[in-house]
Amino acid sequence: MTAFLLEAAQGLPVPTIRARAPAERVATGSQSDGAALTLDGVSLSFGGVRALSQIDLVARPGEIRAIIGPNGAGKSSLVNVLSGLYRPDRGAIAIGASRFAHVPANRLARLGVARTFQNLALFKGLSVRGNVATGLAHRRRATWLGDLLGTPGSRRDARAVSDAVDEVLTELRLGAIADRLAGSLPYGFQKRVELARALVARPKVLILDEPMAGMTATEKAELAEDVRAARRRLGATVVLIEHDIGIVMSLSDRVAVLDHGRKIADGTPAEVSADPAVIDAYLGTVHTEAAR
Repeated sequence: MTAFLLEAAQGLPVPTIRARAPAERVATGSQSDGAALTLDGVSLSFGGVRALSQIDLVARPGEIRAIIGPNGAGKSSLVNVLSGLYRPDRGAIAIGASRFAHVPANRLARLGVARTFQNLALFKGLSVRGNVATGLAHRRRATWLGDLLGTPGSRRDARAVSDAVDEVLTELRLGAIADRLAGSLPYGFQKRVELARALVARPKVLILDEPMAGMTATEKAELAEDVRAARRRLGATVVLIEHDIGIVMSLSDRVAVLDHGRKIADGTPAEVSADPAVIDAYLGTVHTEAAR
């Protein structure tokens, strides 16, 4: 991380950083028009501790939008706000044309949003196929009675789910282990199963919370290509939270940087890598005014 930022900082133009005025209400400017995901002035506190402060963020349709920052920067809080697990103190979140003061977690899948988790959230006693199928639970129309009686509607529903699961298992090279218990798989495979569960619903917005944590370099490269391929197939917007800066900079279209709950930089990977505020946050150094 340190070497990457220092190398990136040499010879690249340093973007101007402008302070944002505090937002008292939801912004309505054209910046967010047509966006897949928008945060307007989102703030979140726990007691007297400010986790997020006036976060503005726009993710365009079809882009890979990374969010990075040192430990404690507010990345997990931001993901949980986007997922409806936390209710922000102020600000609003827009998913497509739908705007919320608090994202309804129970409607997230129907809004076209899917996510993976920083810590694996698989059902270890279910097969790979069974785990991936849970990503379509919100679409099932058949009742338990219909399943018990094997009604035509229930059979059609089951076939549709099975076909969708088979498709994503093939895309992520998991077909050969479809019937193995998820808990019996190596860690890298479990990470890929979790991605498959998120992708099976063909989301418009895919939130990846440290999808490559704990993986080997080869596994990370493979998963990065899986993310690129999924974006190409679905045209989905990908929100990526990841600590591996090399992966982030090679995979992302734009990067936002958080530090102590504030957004300190936002731009292309090259712009962000050269930003003195980003280097300060990661290296713990302070530039002089002349150097800025």
